[in-house]
This record gives sequence, structure tokens and C-alpha cells, in this order.
Amino acid sequence: MAEHYLGLMSGTSVDAVDAVLMDLSGPARVVAQSRCEFPPELRRAIWALFDSGPDEIERAAAVDNGLARLYARAAKAALAAAELQPEAVSAIGCHGQTVRHRPDAPEPFTLQLGNPSLLAELTGITVVADFRRRDLAAGGQGAPLAPAFHQAFFASPSEPVAVVNLGGMANLSLLVPGEEPWGFDSGPGNVLLNLVAAHWRLGPHDEGGRSAAKGQIQPSLLSRFLDEEFFGRSPPKSTGRERFNRGWLEARAGALARWRPEDLLATLVELTGQTVTDALSSTRVAARELLVCGGGARNDYLLSRLRQLSGLVVVSTEHRGLEPELVEAAGFAWLARQHLQGLPGNCPRTTGARGPRVLGGRYPA
Repeated sequence: MAEHYLGLMSGTSVDAVDAVLMDLSGPARVVAQSRCEFPPELRRAIWALFDSGPDEIERAAAVDNGLARLYARAAKAALAAAELQPEAVSAIGCHGQTVRHRPDAPEPFTLQLGNPSLLAELTGITVVADFRRRDLAAGGQGAPLAPAFHQAFFASPSEPVAVVNLGGMANLSLLVPGEEPWGFDSGPGNVLLNLVAAHWRLGPHDEGGRSAAKGQIQPSLLSRFLDEEFFGRSPPKSTGRERFNRGWLEARAGALARWRPEDLLATLVELTGQTVTDALSSTRVAARELLVCGGGARNDYLLSRLRQLSGLVVVSTEHRGLEPELVEAAGFAWLARQHLQGLPGNCPRTTGARGPRVLGGRYPA
């Protein structure tokens, strides 16, 4: 008998909501999917919340509700594609939209918006949300949460597997037979690339890395980028827009207009490729293959640089049965199931939490 869970994810890039309906009764299987682009006004409101400003509480509340309505639309589209009614779905796992992630603050916190109460009301489906804060309460970073799901979906019984999610940030999962899965954030994934593409009006991103492929890597600029203390930190560690943002970029590159956009993009691709490769090398995990998920899996130039820098076979998770843009959403469907079954969803080795914890809060239909 099918066991349906629906995962919702909107990432650091704030481009769209991905919804994936999973059957988790046996080996995880994608039943249906949908993708809803952000309305421009909601995207602008979210971007405005990334920095402090006036009327933050009221603006955050409006975004909280607006996101719930967009999530509900994405969920209903996935249900319609599967020709299923809401009562056929055990729960929605909703990550929410991160607007702050500060695990290293004097009072550590992380904040995701998306009003799960309203989402449950609009869909008629039980929602599990707010996954990160329980891990944070237990002394962890609250991120990354993907390794446990990656273990369930991608692990090999005979050899190590490395997975990198190239979303706004890049995070690694190391899946070694007989060991607890673990991982950490390596640094920026697409966030700075998308910022530069938007600045020069190339679109929301550099499609396929075509502009970057025409550029020349600038060694002195790359050196300034790499001179960032986060890269030298030992895990557990996680990061976000609070660190890697336009201010960070301009502090090292100066005014963006100083550079040819192709050269700046090529250098930022090299930054992501180099930091992912260095992070992998530091783990001493002898994986032969690197599975890539997230929007960066569609950046052919970035994948080519990862192949050259790492010496590994670099392939999209599509080769393992799951489209790269759906992996994170599928992971939160799986985490919702873990919650309902009273099973932990974090990996203490990854986040630094004091132990395994059941993640998220439940909002009944």
C-alpha cells in the first residue's frame, strides 16, 4: 500500500518552490512533482528581510502568510498531477524560507517562514515544519539536514559515496558503509553567481554556466575570495546569506562594474569548485564518484571545473533516479515521515548536536 508524503522546498536563491510527492512505502519513489515560481512582489519582500530594517515584524508576518499560500499552490499542483486527494497524503514536510541562520551567534538561532498552520488549513493535510530549531536547541548547527536522507536514498553497501548539494550554499554529504552519514557546508554554491547574473541582467542565473565559460579566472581575485576564515574552519559548520552576500563580494572585489561579468562569473565558479574540492579532500573519504544535486547541477561549466579539480566522476543525481532540483524537497518529505514515526532526522556528527533528535513540529490537518 502506498505511503504518500509531500516535500516542499524554497531555497536560498528564492527562485521557486519545488514540490515533490513521494511514495515511501518501500524504496523511495517520486510520484509527482510541481514547481511554482515566486511572484515578484513576494520575492522582493523576502529579499528585503535578509537585512534588518523598519517594520520587520509586520513584513515578516506578511511574508509568512504569502509563503504558505504559495506552498499550498505548489502542493495542490503536485496532488493534481498525481490525481490524488489530500486525504491520501500522510503529511507535508515543509522546510520554509530561511531568512536568518545564525548558529554561531551568542544566542544561536535559525528562522524559517511559511506559516505551517495556514498551510495545513489551506491544504487539508498535516504539516511537519520547523525542522532546524530542535537540532539547534540540542547544541547543533541546525544544518545541513540532508545527510540522513542522502544515506537512505543514495548510499552504496560496498563503497563510499559523496553528494554535494549546489543550492544557494554548497553542502556535502559523506556516505561511508558502516558509518553514520555526515557532512557540512563548504561555502557558497550559486548565491554569488546568481547575484552577479542579476546585476548584469543576464537572467536569474547564468544558464548552463555559458557566460562563465567565456570568462577568464582572475587569480588575484580568487585568492581574495579564498581568504575567508569560514573555509578553514573544521566541521561541524554551516553558513548562509548572512555571510556570503553582496557585501562580502564587494568587500573583496570592489565595485562589480570593475570586472567583466564573464571573468567575475568564471572566478566565482572556481571559488565554488575549489572550496567543494578542498572540503572533500579534508574528509579523507575515498569516494570515486561525486553526486551533484541542486540547481548547480545544471551548470555545465561548474560541473566541468569540479571534474577537473577533484579528479572524481561527477554526475547528477538524475543518474540515481532523482532529479537534482527535487532532492531537497524529497528530503523534507522523508523527514516528515521520520517525525510521524518518532524517528530522529538529524546526524549529530554532522550538526554537532548532543544526540539524535526527532525534528520538526506537527500541525494537524
